[in-house]
Amino acid sequence: MVAVFNKDLLSWYLITLKLRETLESGNPSSSSNPANRSIEYSQQQQEQKLQHDPTESLQVVIKENGENFREEPNSPLSEWEISIKEKLEQARQDDVASSWSKISIYRIPHYLRDSSGDDKAYAPQIVSIGPYHHGKRRVRQMERHKWRSLDHVLKRTKHDMRLYLNSMKEMEERARSCYEGPISLSSNEFAEMLVLDGCFVLELFRGAVEGFQQLGYSRNDPVFAMRGSMHSIQRDMIMLENQLPLFVLDILLGIQLGNPDMKGLVASLALRFFDPLMPTDEPLTKSDRNKLESSLGSSATATFDPLSHHGGLHCLEVFRRSLLRTGPQPAPRIWIKRRSNGNRVADKRRQQLIHCVTELTEAGIKFNKRKTDRFWDIKFKDGILRIPRLLIHDGTKSLFLNLIAFEQCHLDCSSEITSYVIFMDNLINSPEDVGYLHYRGIIEHWLGSDAEVADLFNRLCQEVVFDINNSYLSPLSEAVNRYYNHRWNTWCASLRHKYFSNPWAIISLVAAVVLLLLTLAQTYYTIYGYYRPASS
Repeated sequence: MVAVFNKDLLSWYLITLKLRETLESGNPSSSSNPANRSIEYSQQQQEQKLQHDPTESLQVVIKENGENFREEPNSPLSEWEISIKEKLEQARQDDVASSWSKISIYRIPHYLRDSSGDDKAYAPQIVSIGPYHHGKRRVRQMERHKWRSLDHVLKRTKHDMRLYLNSMKEMEERARSCYEGPISLSSNEFAEMLVLDGCFVLELFRGAVEGFQQLGYSRNDPVFAMRGSMHSIQRDMIMLENQLPLFVLDILLGIQLGNPDMKGLVASLALRFFDPLMPTDEPLTKSDRNKLESSLGSSATATFDPLSHHGGLHCLEVFRRSLLRTGPQPAPRIWIKRRSNGNRVADKRRQQLIHCVTELTEAGIKFNKRKTDRFWDIKFKDGILRIPRLLIHDGTKSLFLNLIAFEQCHLDCSSEITSYVIFMDNLINSPEDVGYLHYRGIIEHWLGSDAEVADLFNRLCQEVVFDINNSYLSPLSEAVNRYYNHRWNTWCASLRHKYFSNPWAIISLVAAVVLLLLTLAQTYYTIYGYYRPASS
């Protein structure tokens, strides 16, 4: 059985086979024939070509009876085939259903990062927490301060470093599963990162409540003091890509305070630390703060945590739930549920909840400030839209973008923040809309101009997937739109705008009405006297 590799070679093989049979039969002239030597030379050329380019082979097997069939190649796999097999094996590992459900700290999707036009809103500029930005050049300067914080912890608690490292080693697999995609850090590097970043975060949290001097830091410390850089650190630490799992912080704080089973205190410390980022006036009441401080001063045996019964994923998720505490419970309309069976994909063409401020005021809708610290709690009744006060500063954009990104990425997360931001985006189309809301006390901002605020809201939800029917503000928006579409309300609003906008307009209107009445009276008596003249 002989293997032949292509049609040309097969022809030469048959000719050679015939010549060989002639030679074996004793014909001496066959070997001296120039044609035969030419055939043998061509056969050698074909064999050399085959050796240089084996990819053209067909591997046809010739049997003694003249039949042929294809045979599977026996050559080893090529690098290309090996690469494909490796990719398939990696895909099988990535497709484990349980691994996706454990992820809670996500990388920002490219469509959100590109649409915002501001990478600084998602990437830390001063301090990195977690593996995503670990070791990057712009955050290396903070590393020495992290080691200082760890040294303070070890001196204050008189613990051995191995106690913290071993505890993180035990949690390594669980901690890695919280992050999206493979982490390039080795086992030792990952455990070291958890201990170093976790202790740094806890020192900042505790210092914000107890005071940094109580923890052993100098009042002139460049980081562990309430200086101007603290706001930038807070903004970095609330980013989605810059998080540690909350259970890691719970374990580290439990070791420091001598209570390994303690849970919940870290969430309260985080709320106190991130308090300046709240877009409300009084996010944490004075009594809550007093309870929190007393819990820290009593060996943390009776901790106070308003969110402890909910658990927690990381600091951003805890911060979000604190914003929405006793918050809205959006329920899609029944006919939408029945029609979609829960498998509806959001339509990007239907994200207009409401008209802008200018159009609504022209339709007679009034805007008032609602006195509550729950900025999302908007009400509408009798043509009056009551909106709580919203504080906007230079960290508001990054805060909202990361909250929206978390709602977009996490499957078990509702979309209250996204609904609110889209609602405000619909209201604000121009600097004039911002100026009116500022005049009504609804928006207070520390930015350069009203145009910057309008641009901020107009950019927040670009490329965001949002279902208008799942918004908790959808019923309110429908009520506002019904009022807006009623022509009588528009006519009344136009009358008030033109003739009752100032006292002089009112006086002119009253004078015109009186003049009209006098003219009608004069006309009436003139006609009456004509048909019924006075008797002489």
